[in-house]
Amino acid sequence: MIGTTTTELMEGVATMHWLDKLERKYGRFHIEGLMLYITATMLCIYIMDNFLPLSINISDWIDLSRSQVLQGQVWRLVTFIFLPPASSPVFVLFALYFYYFIGTSLEEVWGSFQFNIYYLFGVIGTIIAGLITGYGDNTYLNLSLFLAFAQLFPEHQVLLFFFIPIKIKYLAYLDWILFAWSFIVGSWTIRAAIVASLINFFLFFGPGMFRGLKNKFKYRSVQRNWRKQMKQNGGMR
Repeated sequence: MIGTTTTELMEGVATMHWLDKLERKYGRFHIEGLMLYITATMLCIYIMDNFLPLSINISDWIDLSRSQVLQGQVWRLVTFIFLPPASSPVFVLFALYFYYFIGTSLEEVWGSFQFNIYYLFGVIGTIIAGLITGYGDNTYLNLSLFLAFAQLFPEHQVLLFFFIPIKIKYLAYLDWILFAWSFIVGSWTIRAAIVASLINFFLFFGPGMFRGLKNKFKYRSVQRNWRKQMKQNGGMR
């Protein structure tokens, strides 16, 4: 079970008046069930690449390659979001189901329009990073969905390796550590991809996180002053 209230779930976007205004004006322009279309297309491409006797590898034609885009293959600016994971069939099925699950969960909380905007910001960031560095894919874009899910549903449990129950928040902590390590030791391509993938996360959750830290420091300051005052009062007796 998910142990968070509706108020807590919406904390990350409650103060984003610009997004509310955007939805009131353009809310009718959205794709409902976006992750279903994305993961279903990923699965189709994986099947075509690995199980059909095609003369080409579809994935080679849809990744975000700056050189290919400059040669006129502009579809790559969009199609990279459909790149399937390069792994075994079992892992691919698990990964695609997980992407679908976290995507639809975010959509249920935010609504289709705001979820579309979150994903769109991640796509735009990835495109910018890919054009700067020369290459991009959807790896960190998909991880940004996971980080958003973990922020909203920290107590939700999943089965790690299909049999070890673990709360999402601990996997998110591990992801943040891996992000930091990859940023430190990785190439500029990796660093740009990481920064791009976190733009949407901090746009949605940054204000709430900053407010939470500010309130925490304020509470600790009040608590220290109270303890200091109590000691002084005790010493005067």
